[in-house]
Amino acid sequence: MMRQYELVERVQRYNPNCDEALLNRAYVYAMQKHGLQTRASGDPYFSHPLEVAAILTGLHVDEATIVIALLHDTIEDTDATRAEIDQLFGEGIGRLVEGLTKLKKLDLVSKRTEQAENLRKLLLAISEDVRVLLVKLADRLHNMRTLHYVPEAKRARIAEETMEIYAPLAGRMGMQDMREELEHLAFKTLNPDAFSTITTRLEDIRSRNMDLIKDIETELSEHLASHGIAATVKGRQKRPYSVFRKMTTKQLGFEQLSDIYGFRVMVGTMDECYRALGVVHTVWPSVPGRFKDYISTPKQNDYRSLHTTVVGPHRQRVELQIRTQEMNRVAEYGIAAHALYKDASGGNGAETGTVARPLPRLSEESRAYAWLRRTVESLSDGSSPEEFLENTKLELFQDQVFCFTPKGRLIALPRGATPIDFAYSVHTDVGNTCVGCKVNGRIMPLVTQLQNGDEVEIIRSKAQIPPATWETIAITGKARAAIRRATREATRKQFSSLGRQVLAAAFQRAKRDFSDGVLELALPRLGQPTVNDLLAAVGRAEIPSSDVLKAAYPDFKDERATVQRGDMKRAEEGWFSFAGQTGVKFRYMASSESGTGGLPVRSIAADLPVRFAPNGGAVPGDRIVGILTPGEGITIYPIQSPALKPYDDHPDVWLDVRWDIDAGDQVRFPAQISIHSFNEPGSLARIAQTISDNDGNIDNIRMARRTTDFHDVVIDLEVWDLKHLNRIINQLRTVHNVSRVERVNG
Repeated sequence: MMRQYELVERVQRYNPNCDEALLNRAYVYAMQKHGLQTRASGDPYFSHPLEVAAILTGLHVDEATIVIALLHDTIEDTDATRAEIDQLFGEGIGRLVEGLTKLKKLDLVSKRTEQAENLRKLLLAISEDVRVLLVKLADRLHNMRTLHYVPEAKRARIAEETMEIYAPLAGRMGMQDMREELEHLAFKTLNPDAFSTITTRLEDIRSRNMDLIKDIETELSEHLASHGIAATVKGRQKRPYSVFRKMTTKQLGFEQLSDIYGFRVMVGTMDECYRALGVVHTVWPSVPGRFKDYISTPKQNDYRSLHTTVVGPHRQRVELQIRTQEMNRVAEYGIAAHALYKDASGGNGAETGTVARPLPRLSEESRAYAWLRRTVESLSDGSSPEEFLENTKLELFQDQVFCFTPKGRLIALPRGATPIDFAYSVHTDVGNTCVGCKVNGRIMPLVTQLQNGDEVEIIRSKAQIPPATWETIAITGKARAAIRRATREATRKQFSSLGRQVLAAAFQRAKRDFSDGVLELALPRLGQPTVNDLLAAVGRAEIPSSDVLKAAYPDFKDERATVQRGDMKRAEEGWFSFAGQTGVKFRYMASSESGTGGLPVRSIAADLPVRFAPNGGAVPGDRIVGILTPGEGITIYPIQSPALKPYDDHPDVWLDVRWDIDAGDQVRFPAQISIHSFNEPGSLARIAQTISDNDGNIDNIRMARRTTDFHDVVIDLEVWDLKHLNRIINQLRTVHNVSRVERVNG
């Protein structure tokens, strides 16, 4: 176990002016509090926070972060209190230690909702202070290094969480070395067979090519030196998980991998980066399509480097990363490299005595940290914990492409992103009003996958509402969250509109005044916060309109009447009405022209949640009735449909509806027919041809063999109206291989 002076010396190597007294006080306090506690390995428990602190010294963090690492388990696992830590180390350190304690209480849980809530808390805490992230990642890294001591039943769960959340989060924060080690340890646990196989193959390659890396390092250094470029060249073999990921994502066998080796070329200035690239491409041929310039367009985690692949000595493909020493520091330490801390007073001297100096603040934010803040803001608003978890994972796992707006603004997107993702990255309003796009000046589908350098122009319309299906096309968390919100809002407006029409009809039937002011007075009795909430609840059939009437007018008496559906079916002409539980006057008409009452039905309207009966549908000319289904809106049935029977004893869900079709409307409606036909060659073709000749549109066909000689055919049609449907049925009856045709009323 590392001794007290060794920890202080580690910090002093990169920060000679560190607060040594603060570090010593935290070391002694944590060791005393953990006392004789032990870990699953049998080691003293204090060895864990000490190792976490040691990992952080490798990131060159400030002494306050080291102190937080030493203390991060004291409140949870010992008798230490927040007040005591505040007194000894300051309120800032106490707040962060307590925050990490609250996060650990939900850590490593199996329930998805709790895991999602834990991640939300973690990201919110990180967005407040980056040191929470640094301590949390170092804590997870040491736990993964000692995972073999954990009971076997827990290992896979811990490794999976590491692979899904902590490793990509480290990568997103630019801490690539930590990400690679976390992935390596998790991969070893989650897929031991693949890990063992790839490791063996890599060892075999290393033994056969022991001198290759050194030869390339030497030859490349000499070529650069001959052109006056002083460079440090370091080569290494890829890690097993990196190989496995490339094999699975690109569907390659191990023998097909041609870039097992990677080299970092570190030079002094940015100008030398591009000069070195020229030298490399002059000496060795480059592999087309494998050059990336992350210096001119850095990644969102601040990573900057030139990437290229060349065919080097021995005809071996070699990946090269060319960067300055400063770029390399950011690539290794990530967010920690940007942690330039200053005291609140602007000095850097330590206070003396028992109370630490004020906790330093982050004076310079990296792009990665700014991304984290934006992600938390966009994903935490209005999302369920499960959505937050899903969308955050989408944000964490991404290899980027860079696209441009027509005005030259650079937009970084994950690989595989579409113009929909691009639109929402520009602004949520741009995404919500998107109706089309131009990519490099050409009109392209919204499902087009964008490539590096594409110029994307979004075509907009204020009348647009994002379709719910866009969620399956978008791949960024921001776009998916925005589409969900827009869909929920559009659905809410639909139900509110329906609820308003239902209540207006009910109040009119009861001969009572209807207005938002009247509804506002009834809100407390109905337990609804706003009028729109009440209207939506009525539209979703959660609150009967009669209850709203009673709440608005306590003297209202609901004079209910019942009527048998059989009586309705016997009404060949005219109409009759009755007051159901909703208070709406139901109107049943022999044809679409026989009356004007009820809610208008045109088709599947955008402003009302209306759908047609799933089996059989309804067409203009049918006498129709609406059934108010909780959570779904209105389902339209022909009055003769046997599917209405279950609703006979529930008059509160019946609604008066009427067709509202203009002569010029070009809208088809769903219908279903059943055909009994002879089984002979060409029979189905003749049926389809007859439907086509009569301007019918076949949506779906289902066939079943009843006997050797006969088939039952069920066809879903789209027709203009009842006359059109009857004409098709009559024409089908004349086809010689058809024995029977009937309309299906589901």
